[in-house]
Amino acid sequence: MNKLEEEYEEIQPKIYAFFYAKTGNQATAQDLCHDTFYEACKNIASFNGVSTLSTWMFSIAVNLLKKHYRKNKYQRSLMQKLSLMPETEIHTLEELAEIKEDTKKLLYHISKLEDSAREIVLLRIYGELSFAEIGVLIGKSENYARVNFHRLKLRIQKAMELTL
Repeated sequence: MNKLEEEYEEIQPKIYAFFYAKTGNQATAQDLCHDTFYEACKNIASFNGVSTLSTWMFSIAVNLLKKHYRKNKYQRSLMQKLSLMPETEIHTLEELAEIKEDTKKLLYHISKLEDSAREIVLLRIYGELSFAEIGVLIGKSENYARVNFHRLKLRIQKAMELTL
């Protein structure tokens, strides 16, 4: 067995266990573990030996887990917001159906945005991040995030009005 296979045999169970403990889902843990090793193989040239291979692999794993949580947080957050609405605001099933339909329309129009624009909107609406935080995540200024979100919000509102 060569050195790389030995390292894999040692690190893989630890990374899988990390993901399983964090997600509580075997399939998700397996997928994230696979993605970690894929990213490591793809970027092995960037491994400079300052840290151990295990530390480097876990930094990839942590970043992938954060990405996984961000991606899934939007859907969970939306469902949570709907479930936490006070019953006094929703009087009938028709009102609840209308809210769900509006939410579907909103998500549809957001999904039609280009990737970078969609990221700004989702981080602001569902991630509830500040414009400064969004700027850091996308590598732009706070003002860039603020102005683009405002423009995108207007574009989505106009699109939703046209579909009424």
